[in-house]
Amino acid sequence: MTVGVVILNWNGLDLLKQFLPDVIKFSPEATVYVADNASTDRSVQYVRENFPATKVIINKVNGGYAKGYNDALEQLDEDIFVLLNSDVQVTPHWLEPILKIFKTREEVAAVQPKILDYKNPEYFEYAGAAGGFIDRFGYPYCRGRIFDSLEQDKGQYDDEIEIFWASGACLAIRKKAFYQAGALDEDYFAHQEEIDLCWRLFNLGHKVRYTPESVVYHVGGATLNNMNPRKTFYNFRNSLYNLVKNLPAHTWIFVILGRMILDGIAAFRFLLTGQIDHFWAVFRAHMNFYKHLPLLLKKRKIIPKKLGYFTKNSVVCAHYLQGKKTFSKF
Repeated sequence: MTVGVVILNWNGLDLLKQFLPDVIKFSPEATVYVADNASTDRSVQYVRENFPATKVIINKVNGGYAKGYNDALEQLDEDIFVLLNSDVQVTPHWLEPILKIFKTREEVAAVQPKILDYKNPEYFEYAGAAGGFIDRFGYPYCRGRIFDSLEQDKGQYDDEIEIFWASGACLAIRKKAFYQAGALDEDYFAHQEEIDLCWRLFNLGHKVRYTPESVVYHVGGATLNNMNPRKTFYNFRNSLYNLVKNLPAHTWIFVILGRMILDGIAAFRFLLTGQIDHFWAVFRAHMNFYKHLPLLLKKRKIIPKKLGYFTKNSVVCAHYLQGKKTFSKF
């Protein structure tokens, strides 16, 4: 079983200097690649001069996360792809538990490690934490993170389990399953494309797992932080994309109607707290979604009628109305 660890880079020279050495040091099982998304800094030159054994892939344009990885992964021959953000600190032997799952569980298509906060290591990190799920309206959340509420890692999620989605910050996936599911959707550009990919894996009968035996630390927000309206736009819009593409035909229209109400409440919450740019970001997300609805309908594939991956309740209501801040409260 061969492994390729692929770091997507865009003008991330400082991040490469900080994190690439340990990726190389602690990944003896893998070939390490830096896929450059048309950077204008010295990133490529730095890698070639300091780590000549690391393979560099040059993408012609900055197509974001999805296109950047799709373009790069086409050039790999390895059996397992590990999509690793450039702002992730890996730890010794981090790949071993991940590869063990792939070797012993043929039904597993993707694996996520425990993701802790690089800046606050005792806490889970926003993007993935201890594995991802979605609620009845398609809002994503994690074991260890409900919206912006992050839990301290006290070993409460040190069990290996099946999850619904694995974080794109550190996503290990079988090459065969990646292409069977159709690769990453390049219309997303950034944010939640890994949820869409995992949802398509689920619809094909594959499994996704989380292992606490592998631990990485994620800086987070190195490209777009949580205060950036562009991130708000992509998160709201792409979440709607996920619903239309992956829900059964008898379900998605009613879920979208519910989302219109809940997203409207979120938008006015931004407005009342003075976050005007985020209010407009939610509005633009919905307008863009309706504009692309015919295209999204064409992307629908074979979708099972069973909705076993949904949390029965609304994570929005539980968090904001009932005050439930941790995964164990659901």
